[in-house]
Amino acid sequence: MLMVPHGCHCVIVFSMDCCSVSNDGVIVDLSWREVLMGQDIKSVKSVEGILKLQNARGHSIGGKEQERQSGLTDSGTGAVGKCEVMQVAIVCAGNNSSRSVVTLIKSMLFYRKNPLHLHLIVDAKAHLILRTLFSTWSIPQMDVSFYLADNVVPEVNWIPNKHYSGVYGLLKLTLPRALPLTLDKVIVLDTDVTFATDIAQLWNLFSKMGLSQALGLVENQSDWYLGKLWKNHRPWPALGRGYNTGVILMDLSKLRKMNWPHLWRMIAERDLQTMLSTSLADQDIFNAVITQNPHILYEIPCQWNVQLSDNTRSEFCYTEVTDLKVIHWNSPKKLRVKNKHAEFFRNLHLTFLEYDGNLLRRELFGCSNYSGQSMPASTIEQIKEEDECYEYRIIKYTNYRTHLFYLDYEYEPAEVVDESDVTLVAQLSMDRLQMIESLANHWEGPISLALYMSDTEAQQFLSFVLSCEPLAQRKNIGYHIVYKEGNLYPVNFLRNVALRQVTTPYVFLIDIDFLPMLGLYPYLRRVISNLHMDDGNKALVVPAFESLRYRLNFPKSKAELLKMLDVGDLFTFRYHVWAKGHAPTNYPKWRSATTPYKVTWEADFEPYLVVRRDIPEFDLRFAGFGWNKVSHVMELEAQGYQFLVLPNAFVVHMPHAPSLDISKYRSNSLYKRCLDTMKKEFTQDLSRKYGKNFLPEK
Repeated sequence: MLMVPHGCHCVIVFSMDCCSVSNDGVIVDLSWREVLMGQDIKSVKSVEGILKLQNARGHSIGGKEQERQSGLTDSGTGAVGKCEVMQVAIVCAGNNSSRSVVTLIKSMLFYRKNPLHLHLIVDAKAHLILRTLFSTWSIPQMDVSFYLADNVVPEVNWIPNKHYSGVYGLLKLTLPRALPLTLDKVIVLDTDVTFATDIAQLWNLFSKMGLSQALGLVENQSDWYLGKLWKNHRPWPALGRGYNTGVILMDLSKLRKMNWPHLWRMIAERDLQTMLSTSLADQDIFNAVITQNPHILYEIPCQWNVQLSDNTRSEFCYTEVTDLKVIHWNSPKKLRVKNKHAEFFRNLHLTFLEYDGNLLRRELFGCSNYSGQSMPASTIEQIKEEDECYEYRIIKYTNYRTHLFYLDYEYEPAEVVDESDVTLVAQLSMDRLQMIESLANHWEGPISLALYMSDTEAQQFLSFVLSCEPLAQRKNIGYHIVYKEGNLYPVNFLRNVALRQVTTPYVFLIDIDFLPMLGLYPYLRRVISNLHMDDGNKALVVPAFESLRYRLNFPKSKAELLKMLDVGDLFTFRYHVWAKGHAPTNYPKWRSATTPYKVTWEADFEPYLVVRRDIPEFDLRFAGFGWNKVSHVMELEAQGYQFLVLPNAFVVHMPHAPSLDISKYRSNSLYKRCLDTMKKEFTQDLSRKYGKNFLPEK
């Protein structure tokens, strides 16, 4: 078991009864059923509006009614204690599930009042993604334990399964063995569910289970197990409509006592002789076991798993229940499923999909007897608040919430055969999104991109890529979302995120508003091999040019580029604004060069480089505009790197509107003073670290 402890954190918990506000400002309670049936809905514009109203008021709307319905205030069976830990298990594999599980977790965090402990059964991809996400999310009073799926896959991979989830759709059968023996009970969830209430209400149902009841399930809300959906449909055996396994109350201690692994395997082997394979993965086997052992079943009220599959009859649930608890998108079509009230449910889901996850970090309650981690003490406290540069210094210590490999990434370099492979590394924000397609057209090799976005923008980005066929087909572009926080663009944090995920031996460090020459990827691989880049510290300089025209006939060769330079269609990069940045490249020599040539580092040099991926990372103190690349090239110089200019390579900067950060720099004298201060501090630190003098002469 791999465990990453986190402090977990709670926001104010609200009842999910809907509300409207009358003309005199009085809050009027509306139940979910009334909203769904179209009654008293004029003032309710969207689910997002409901959440904003609840968040603004900071208390439960209709709270007494909800507590009565949930049983939390009943004097009968035990209510959940304030600091009792909610144990939740989720199977999560691959990039897509790692995305969808975040929305589930957001919905749980939004309503919860208790500490949470997540038990995540993951494959290697999901482990990397979610381990990074939770370590950077830093949610107080939430622990996360990881269990590698590979350790339990052999227990189920012998079962033929037609379900789209593959072998991972069977892993819930292994939980009594996979989870720690010290864990007695757990709520098991699919990644495609969304909570609309406090999970403690669901946990409370454990206290209502009988002595022999080990599995709490909601009845299936389609006719699947009745065998009437189409001619010759032969489902697995089930009691009545059967039971859906998207939400399970699992009493692990009871299952272990009845030798659960032997029980389910014996029944599965018998039924597979006639059924040949499962259609609904673990759900078929759970239902077959329950058919033979009905005493282990505890039936959960239907509102705890409102199923939105194509053949659902879930409207019979919420016409009888006044509040919905969990929405389950149990169809391969997910949000595109056809359902009478799908738009309302979709709005609920999208609200959490786009909800700012940073707002869920706040610690609003304390549990002295809780053994998990609370909000960690921050290094930020070391910075004096009276420091006029506080806003700029704080960037260095900010741990931005990061979601790696937001979409599928399948590129695996052949390390033994190819030691010259190179990945393009860049970063961008939403206003440069349109550059990705052009970049991909110019570079067929692997790309690692860090994108600085809000939760809402991340969904817009996802739609953009999936609707753009050339990008949707590419599986060698790693997209890493870094979520917005603060007022400055953390350019070097983004570069480091993209750099760390590279798997090729070499990287090409570039900015998103440059386009590489066509054929640069195979050219660099040949050059890397010929120059023996692994022998000593070498950095290859790719000369940079710029166009002032939004429409440009991109040069197809060095000869075409030189002609465009001569007639004024292209210029050396920033020749009229910041010539020092690229002057050491020696453009006059480059015009006639046919072999790589060495250049000497000079102050303020900031070329675009091809280097080994194990170079030092970018200095985090530089964010926004100014010295973010200069400082990195200075450190390469301090480490003794040779700078070699490539004679037949180039990149062209495409024109765009000035960034917000450069506008701030130009108009804000404090910004300039603080940048100058940090330049001096960096230079002093570098001189001390490497014993070389980078301090300017007085």
